[in-house]
Amino acid sequence: MAKRGFEIVSQYANEGLSLPQRSTKHAAGYDFCAREDFVLKSVWRYDFVRLFRLIRNEHPLTGEDFERASKVLKPLLVPTGIKAYMGDDEVLVLANRSSGPIKRGLILPNGIGVVDADYYNNDSNEGEIFFQLVNLSPRDVVIKKGERIGQGIFMPYLTADSDLGTGAQRKGGFGSTGF
Repeated sequence: MAKRGFEIVSQYANEGLSLPQRSTKHAAGYDFCAREDFVLKSVWRYDFVRLFRLIRNEHPLTGEDFERASKVLKPLLVPTGIKAYMGDDEVLVLANRSSGPIKRGLILPNGIGVVDADYYNNDSNEGEIFFQLVNLSPRDVVIKKGERIGQGIFMPYLTADSDLGTGAQRKGGFGSTGF
């Protein structure tokens, strides 16, 4: 097998997807595109605004208030239909495109995403890469199939001297290694 690269997830092989590409000769990141049309709802919808007003006016909050707001104020997983293979000592770091926050209000809530080498071809989703995005703009954002949503950068990583490499085997897909 080659050192690192991208493949289309088998169930989307006939859907006209493109493998991630670098936009310029010296770009570090490979641009990922959305697998399908996707609507990213604005976080500024009623339940979140209602909770914000309650907090601002120092009203006691109920469990129902938090539950309603948490349904709105959460990232959504935008599918790419792409999987990545790499060496055991490498990681694919997912990052915003520079235009995402400025032009569209789209951010990765954790700053970056981490795709481990053992995510590739996992039993749960074959290693499909998703971008967690939050829409901070006041309007819903429609992402069209094939539109660039983020970038991935392959990087080597180091382990601690005391690391014996005895971690568990991956058993699932996105978020499967715990909270």
